[in-house]
Amino acid sequence: MAELPPQVSILHVDMDAFFASVEVLDNPSLLGKPVIVGGTGDRGVVAACTYAARAFGVHSAMSMVRARQLCPTAVVLPGRFDRYQELSAKVHEVFGEVTDLVEPIGLDEAFLDVGPARRRLGDAGQIAEFLRGRIRTVTGLDACVGVGQSKMMAKLASKRAKPTASKAGVTSGKGIVVVLPQDEEAFLRPLPIRALWGVGPAMADRLERVGLATVGQVADLQLSVLQSLIGIAAGEHLFAISHGRDQDPVVGGRAMKAMSQEQTFATDCHDKTELSQVIANQAERLASSLRAKDLRARTVTIKVRYADFHQVTRSATQSHGLRAGKAIFQVADTLLQQLPLLGGIRLIGVSVSGLSDDGPEQMALFGEPERARDVDSSWQAVDEAVDAIRAKFGSAAVGLARNVQSRGLRDVTKQRNERFGPDAETPRPG
Repeated sequence: MAELPPQVSILHVDMDAFFASVEVLDNPSLLGKPVIVGGTGDRGVVAACTYAARAFGVHSAMSMVRARQLCPTAVVLPGRFDRYQELSAKVHEVFGEVTDLVEPIGLDEAFLDVGPARRRLGDAGQIAEFLRGRIRTVTGLDACVGVGQSKMMAKLASKRAKPTASKAGVTSGKGIVVVLPQDEEAFLRPLPIRALWGVGPAMADRLERVGLATVGQVADLQLSVLQSLIGIAAGEHLFAISHGRDQDPVVGGRAMKAMSQEQTFATDCHDKTELSQVIANQAERLASSLRAKDLRARTVTIKVRYADFHQVTRSATQSHGLRAGKAIFQVADTLLQQLPLLGGIRLIGVSVSGLSDDGPEQMALFGEPERARDVDSSWQAVDEAVDAIRAKFGSAAVGLARNVQSRGLRDVTKQRNERFGPDAETPRPG
């Protein structure tokens, strides 16, 4: 292929079917089999699956019950988040060998601006080849890479680079797909409108009701017509991206905005004492992550999903950033106690936001008392000692008495897999 023009410098790297691929990597006997990773219980959801499972119609975010119905022969495995984080870190180290302009999108994908690396490593296509080979060498896993002059085009190209699955079987993907500027219109026009950024189900339904099914049909409309259908701002955005115009740059070193933990119960919970213990452990995990990153959080939010799937959130913001599990729990539990149990709780979660680096404390306005701030300060020395012990002897070396079990201390600092839903034998509380 001829050398790519300089403006074609954006890559989207996707570790396709990442969680399932890691399971196959660690257990080669699973190669070629339909493997599903997620919550193995009746309320679990599919986090990832191999293409052999996709051939049966299984896909991520599907309920595990439905996935088992579609593919009764599937090997269903609970997620191992620590292992996925370990390999994700290695992949991101490879990204760092190429460019500092890396914008992570979760554990398994990222945008890269490789313009500054052209002189050293060649054009974007050559860099994509280098990345795929290097990732394979370092991790044993395959990556798909899309190359274009914008993030949107690179993202769409990486999807085209993936394998495909149908009832007829699995077809290998190209691995790398490059979209040149002069080919963008032909590439975009046949795509369904749902493929475009910012087109959610509601907008897609509205457009499809008036006969607009493809990007080309949207692109053929006048801007004023599109705005009359979906609004001025949304119409302007959709008009631009339907013509391939995306000015969103790759932002390297993007600051973390929030952290969260949540758990779906195998059976609805009707006991606030049990719920308090669950969010206490979630607060400990969040606090451990905050301290590891030298961050504090000013806003604590709880999320509750009831048995009827009605969901509510409640938040509280402090004048002082928190990073002690006891303090985060105190705020979260106060919010929890204000909520009714109604018909039982299906899911509960805690998140922290308003993150900032570990800088000087902000004084409370007019000297108002803040119990969480006082708790956070009082636990500072304890947390520093606990962190030092865990760094030397392991994360399960020290913890709260409530987490002592017959087999020893339960390590609640590890990121657990509640995001996938409960496993068949999920212990409670989490």
